[in-house]
Amino acid sequence: MAVTNSERRVLSGMRPTGKLHLGHYHGVLKNWVELQHQYECYFFVADWHALTTHYEDPQIIEHNVWDMVIDWLAAGISSSSATLFIQSRVPEHAELHVLLSMITPLSWLERVPSYKDQQEKLKEKDLATIGFLGYPLLQSADILAYSAGNVPVGADQVAHVEITRDIARRFNHLYGRDSGFKELAEAAIKKMGKKASRSYIRLKNQFQEQGDLESLERARALVNQQQNISIDERERLIGYIEGGGKVILPEPKALLTPEPKMPGIDGQKMSKSYGNTIALRESPDEINQKIRTMPTDPARVRLVDPGDPEKCPVWPLHQVYSDDTTKQWVQEGCTSAGIGCLECKKVVIDAVIEELKPMRIRAQEYLDSPNVVRGIIAEGCERAREQARETLEDVREAMCLDYR
Repeated sequence: MAVTNSERRVLSGMRPTGKLHLGHYHGVLKNWVELQHQYECYFFVADWHALTTHYEDPQIIEHNVWDMVIDWLAAGISSSSATLFIQSRVPEHAELHVLLSMITPLSWLERVPSYKDQQEKLKEKDLATIGFLGYPLLQSADILAYSAGNVPVGADQVAHVEITRDIARRFNHLYGRDSGFKELAEAAIKKMGKKASRSYIRLKNQFQEQGDLESLERARALVNQQQNISIDERERLIGYIEGGGKVILPEPKALLTPEPKMPGIDGQKMSKSYGNTIALRESPDEINQKIRTMPTDPARVRLVDPGDPEKCPVWPLHQVYSDDTTKQWVQEGCTSAGIGCLECKKVVIDAVIEELKPMRIRAQEYLDSPNVVRGIIAEGCERAREQARETLEDVREAMCLDYR
């Protein structure tokens, strides 16, 4: 059993959709940049997931992969602080997906909210495939392959983490009880010493009898602090607290991310499907043109007409980029017709250009050195495979597939 502090590990991935835009940056990448300095992070390109909806058009995926990775690096994701890899280059994801499919009820996959939502949104595609039905299980394999204790998601993705918890719990229940489990766990309790043993038993009873989650966390921490028990005993004791077996696949938690607030240039959520994006590599001229031509409050036909910022698509951009003083200036100037729409837009244009300038420079450096990018991914894939192999060894052993 590999030693893994799952609470310190984060896993997240993105489908390769090509060049990224400000919505991706403010919704995902800024958070990743912070997380990579707080946790052991694994960030992956979900190219197999892309195939679940684009299996008829796979030729676009490879180009999109490298475009997306360059934007990750340009945004500040560092290969020295996080492991960056491509999903399909770690075949252990597929093996774990197959093994987990043996124990996952079909109804669990059919009830995932996004399953029917995506079928409805993508009516033009034939999504009556095993791959599409099974993509939540593949997501679970992505997470569980790295014993990731934290998965950064928005509120609409929590269901994917919950099904992963269910699958891990079911797996541990089925395969975590080795012969004489209870006796071995009680022997390990004695090895902790009198004081620690008493604390463990008290916390275990509080959790099992009263459902006290704080007691569960304290008991886990107590076990992890013990220096005189083996790795197997530690895993067994944590499983014994939860009333199950040895923890082979730790259950992850959803690490809720702030709701993305990046509006598009039409006031709607920024999305490629709406054609309202500003890409991370847009030139200053392109940014200037896109924002200058944005629609504004329809009431401001002439410069002397007062407006209402709440009715203007430019105002949400000020909410992201302007400080309180500037926002007050916009409110007063717009409602009194004291400033023109182009004056109002220029503040946002300057802020966006300033934010994207270092990203555009870094992106060009990586575009000029494609072998560097490929080297970063090759190294990340190898590191990811090493960790995933350890997990698969534990899974195969638990399922009696480690033939010797």
